[in-house]
Amino acid sequence: LNLTGQNPLTGPHDGRGPRFLDLTEVYNKDLRAAAFEVDPALHEGVYAGLSGPTYETPAEVRMLAGMGADLVGMSTVHEAIVSRYLGAGVLGVSVVTNPAAGISSEPLAHEEVAEAGRRAAARLERLLRGVCARLA
Repeated sequence: LNLTGQNPLTGPHDGRGPRFLDLTEVYNKDLRAAAFEVDPALHEGVYAGLSGPTYETPAEVRMLAGMGADLVGMSTVHEAIVSRYLGAGVLGVSVVTNPAAGISSEPLAHEEVAEAGRRAAARLERLLRGVCARLA
């Protein structure tokens, strides 16, 4: 869900891709299958991209859940749109580093979010190396 209020394709059309891009299937099914071969414990869901740089409020989390979002972040959406525009196959991978605001009784602390990312680094590396090996 692009809820950033912006679209990276806005403005003059440069001709490198279609003017009006179909995003019915943003994420490549073969890349998704390869990711699940490498790590069958992965989860799929709907990603909501917000502009940040603040974490979402509890009210926003409730609204996003009502819209079908399973995960919220401040990246990925624009990168996926531009990659599809340029004809690239896209695999969206997110590391969940914190429960959304209002889900946990503890306040969010950026250092804890960063530490959760560091703890996930080895698994993420295995996943990316495994997917890339299947592309070769």
